[in-house]
Amino acid sequence: MISFEIPPFIQNQLQMIRMVAEQAMRPYSRELDENEHERPQAFVQMTWPFTQQMVKSSLKPLMAQANGNGSNGSNGSAKPKREGPDFNMLSFIMMIEQLSWGDAGQYLCLPHPMLGGAAVDSAGTPEQRVRFLKKFTEGDPKWGAMAITEPGAGSDNSAMRTTAVLDSDTNEWVLNGEKVFITNGALALKESDGLCVVWATVDPSAGRAGIKSFVVEGNTPGVTIAKQEHKLGIRASDTVALHFDNARIPYENMLGEHSPQPTESRKGFQGAMKTFDASRPAVAASAIGIARAALEFTKDKLAEEDIVIDYTKSLHELTAVERDVIEMEARYKGAWLLTLRATAHMAHGESNRLEASMCKYRAGDAVTWITQKSVELLGPKGYTREWLVEKWMRDAKINDIYEGTKQINQLIVARSILGYSRRELK
Repeated sequence: MISFEIPPFIQNQLQMIRMVAEQAMRPYSRELDENEHERPQAFVQMTWPFTQQMVKSSLKPLMAQANGNGSNGSNGSAKPKREGPDFNMLSFIMMIEQLSWGDAGQYLCLPHPMLGGAAVDSAGTPEQRVRFLKKFTEGDPKWGAMAITEPGAGSDNSAMRTTAVLDSDTNEWVLNGEKVFITNGALALKESDGLCVVWATVDPSAGRAGIKSFVVEGNTPGVTIAKQEHKLGIRASDTVALHFDNARIPYENMLGEHSPQPTESRKGFQGAMKTFDASRPAVAASAIGIARAALEFTKDKLAEEDIVIDYTKSLHELTAVERDVIEMEARYKGAWLLTLRATAHMAHGESNRLEASMCKYRAGDAVTWITQKSVELLGPKGYTREWLVEKWMRDAKINDIYEGTKQINQLIVARSILGYSRRELK
């Protein structure tokens, strides 16, 4: 029998996270939205000990493998055997949903490895996972970031032009190029001793086969902030363009296999895709948190006007407003169940490529529709800054775009279900 019961330790964590969302995030949503790029300092300091503990917990099996215990006996990049599901992933996904209910822009300021950590976990060796992620368990708050998108390479990663050249004299990689729309880029590389996983090519003519991933650590010479973005929504978050001008990083900072030859393997590109398998459910969870905030607020405001849904009635007996609310609830719950399904596959160490794209597409589509419907149902006041619902509508749209647009995820789902290759279905 399938059980949807949340483990008690996660329930306890969520109680604390809800307090943070209610007391340290939601009251400052409007202020931080209107003063873009200001850091939510109280939120950062309050959540740092919690995220440190989460990273420590996730590192335990890796530490055991690095010390020769619990190894599965396969190649050096393999993960240790898992005894039962990994509830850390479920805990993280549910935490994201709750924090995004509080404020999606502030959630992205959470001091945590984030996408950089997901990339290290997907493409790195056990030694690299421990070495790079351990820094998030000590000292002052730190952030992680991932840099893939370029001015001329968005959904088509094969067009990537940021280069990594091996200097054999110093045994260092030299990075040159530009990356854009990097979440937490400044926080990771200039405002803390964090890290950013940068995807670059060792041979532009080799396409995806030349793509490798490199860990660039905080305050590396040659890395500059080229631009700080001004955005429609999630305005508290840090989004920048990064410029790499002969940025030198150690040879060991290339994730996974240490071969500069582009034709030997496509593991670099495959590592990027595995990162998206982990990050897309997280984006979906954030979307669902925003959707729940809008849905709850809308129902509360309608209840003040004595509009309360009678779920015992048939749809044809309900008003248009009541039917809209039921549709909002259906889309919200459907997207949440798809997200939990994708997360469950990860928790059991199973591939979730299809499920990750399904939940990302459905959640992004649902949250944009739900928040727009909330503004519509609440009338003129829903459109003003008196209420946060117009902000939630702006915050929602990014979930339809980043970590693979709606159209890209639809393609991935269609290819997976129909059995088509990239060449056959574009």
